[in-house]
Amino acid sequence: MLFVFHILDKPGTTEQRLALRPKQYEHLGTVEDRMIVGGPLLGEDGQTMIGSLLIIDFDDLAAAQSWLAEAPFTKGGVFGEWTIYPYTQNWPRPQP
Repeated sequence: MLFVFHILDKPGTTEQRLALRPKQYEHLGTVEDRMIVGGPLLGEDGQTMIGSLLIIDFDDLAAAQSWLAEAPFTKGGVFGEWTIYPYTQNWPRPQP
């Protein structure tokens, strides 16, 4: 099942985010074959990273939550608040 991760960073964690980014990318690589989309959310200036948006296939919500709990950005105190929603992709149409 697909899950959308809407994650906002804690204020003032830009330096932590940049320092942890290589480890976060390694963690993202563990689900790369199941990832539909992933990237930083940006502030109104279009440049400042303020969070993340991910859509990843997991067996269930518990697996999605567990994966996020182990993320370097979570453990390193970058991620502040997050929500994980089940998601169905309609567009672009999934290939059979």
